[in-house]
Amino acid sequence: MTRQYKEKDNKGVDIYCGPNGRGRAGKFVEPCLLLLLHEKPSHGYELIEKLAEFGFDGDSPDPGTVYRNLRKMEEAGLVKSSWMTEGPGPAKRLYEVTAPATDLLATWAIDVQKNIERLENFIKRYREYTTVLS
Repeated sequence: MTRQYKEKDNKGVDIYCGPNGRGRAGKFVEPCLLLLLHEKPSHGYELIEKLAEFGFDGDSPDPGTVYRNLRKMEEAGLVKSSWMTEGPGPAKRLYEVTAPATDLLATWAIDVQKNIERLENFIKRYREYTTVLS
């Protein structure tokens, strides 16, 4: 089952999204955030730092992208947040996944595996093609 949720396109028209319909690499931020939050509730800044573990090191999403994704996922019921006021410094919003996010994360894992297979096939065929040209 592919979980889907509604968002707006650039003209404000409702569209439905799920892992199979989102092919851009930048959209990989969402499943990474869900996985990180599945492992441990975290605040936004910590999530931004941990995205490097998924290969976003030199190409880290900007904080605005991360917080927009978190807000969108919260509106969709995939994450919930609460304010952490204890400890030094300003209050921080703590994010954690909800039950629907666990289902979506499993769907993302299947989709990522399929994409790996497609990419490996592409590379294999590309290498065969370039060998023929040499």
